[in-house]
Amino acid sequence: MVGLPGPHAIFQPVISETRERFIRSIAERLAPGRIVEAYFFPSIRQGQVETGVAVIAATPELPAPVPAAAEGEASGAEAQVPAAPEPDAAGAAEPVAEAEAPLRAEVFTATYRWTRKGPDRGKWAVDVVPEAHAPIPTVGAVVRGVQERAGEALDAHRMTGEEVRAVLPAVGTAAAADAAAGAAAATA
Repeated sequence: MVGLPGPHAIFQPVISETRERFIRSIAERLAPGRIVEAYFFPSIRQGQVETGVAVIAATPELPAPVPAAAEGEASGAEAQVPAAPEPDAAGAAEPVAEAEAPLRAEVFTATYRWTRKGPDRGKWAVDVVPEAHAPIPTVGAVVRGVQERAGEALDAHRMTGEEVRAVLPAVGTAAAADAAAGAAAATA
């Protein structure tokens, strides 16, 4: 959608067909509903090949639920109760503050390799590899650090999870269904 110039302009970033294809390929390998944010670095063409890199922060994959029957069969050794916090010098135990810790994201590196010319013209390969777990603010700081160390104008394009999901095809595809399921789970 194109808006009028000026302060009331409606701005929607233009995404290239290659970026859109890259996002769809990522969504085939990583549930779109898990994506919190993604940083897309500019693509590089070397000879007949174009390559691109993205850093993706995603919510950790939830473990599969344990059936109720299996829970009841757990032995005493397996069903351990977490230890209470140790008391400090004054004798008061400090409560564990889990709510204060920032959300830890699973960080992925996604890469594509697209052969633009030559006998393998059109060949498209994408890899999405889990790299680490880190708080969301740390992911952005690491991306900025990479940009600074590169010493070049490597402006990574940041997209929120919602923006990534908006690029995906309309309802009816598996990717869009995953996005809707992930969004519903996040609000529940």
